[in-house]
Amino acid sequence: MEAIRRQQTIQKKGELTIRNLPVEAGQQVEVLLFISTPEQSSRPRLTAKQLLESGLIGLWEDREDISDSAAYARQLREKAQQRYDVDGIVDDSSGQ
Repeated sequence: MEAIRRQQTIQKKGELTIRNLPVEAGQQVEVLLFISTPEQSSRPRLTAKQLLESGLIGLWEDREDISDSAAYARQLREKAQQRYDVDGIVDDSSGQ
């Protein structure tokens, strides 16, 4: 599945128009809306130097319950990507 990212500001309440997409008639698409609040969109992004100084790098270094941080991070990402239906059952319909 290919992902295309477009960001825009809503001009009219309840309406979103997306034009000039590289898709053909009959092609199926899935649309996800990530709605940001004003404070989220004005939050500054960290530079590489700021990120290194933030304490996030090496955050799990002293954790005794995590022997392989890369494997642990991969496991967290995989868990986050699973979709559950209303009954809490994994939805395998994505084809992945």
